[in-house]
Amino acid sequence: MPPHSDHWSTQSPYGVRCEWGLDGARRLTAAGDVACLVVVDVLSFTTAVSVAVDAGTRVFPYRWRDETAAAFAGARDAGLAVGRGAATPTTPWSLSPVALRAARLPARLVLPSPNGSTIAAAAADAGCLVVAGCLRNARAVGSWAALHGYGSAEKPLAVVPAGERWPDGGLRPALEDLLGAGAVISALGTPGGLSPEARAAVAAFTSTPGLGAALAGCASGRELAARAYEGDVALAAESDTSDAVPLLQGGAFDRAPGVPSPSSP
Repeated sequence: MPPHSDHWSTQSPYGVRCEWGLDGARRLTAAGDVACLVVVDVLSFTTAVSVAVDAGTRVFPYRWRDETAAAFAGARDAGLAVGRGAATPTTPWSLSPVALRAARLPARLVLPSPNGSTIAAAAADAGCLVVAGCLRNARAVGSWAALHGYGSAEKPLAVVPAGERWPDGGLRPALEDLLGAGAVISALGTPGGLSPEARAAVAAFTSTPGLGAALAGCASGRELAARAYEGDVALAAESDTSDAVPLLQGGAFDRAPGVPSPSSP
């Protein structure tokens, strides 16, 4: 290896790699050998995606809710999700998984977020196959990835816990995303070997006995509860209740075909 090689930052040659946030996703995909990337944003983007895809809705990720989002949604004949506090009876869609579950969803929905949605869009722009993972569908995502050979030395898999943002814009590693990443990786097996970072995510997941309590007690869960969204936290902790694998195809997350149920032996 050349003395100034940056292979260390891509976690090559491990088959399963794990790194934080948008910059981490960019580094893991920089070498061009990652075959698939799983973005994990438990509170709440990828959990919201799983709920919408369960209902048959195609979900378009968008980097953020700015003046261009409405035009983006209009061009795709899609509904546009708003901020949690801005939801109304006529536009009830937001990043709140509880609200999405209760609402009548459109066939197409644009779901902006500063973390998970941004990572998904950036990874897709880099030519990577992208899947949305969370605690609700971790076993289904891991089983699907293993079935298709992702996570092997020949088809490396990147798992990216999205994290949150501090007020100054810096990355805040978020416990719920570490646990979600560990849940996905633990469902994979280790055909191509886990990077130490991936092993650490699995260790965090397997050593946490109560996911509901962990999510409710962590910083992100407490933040949402303080805003009266504790239901979103409880829903996000519904481990392996969804068999849908949201695969980003044609610019939108849709259910991947041929996925075995998480309850299957």
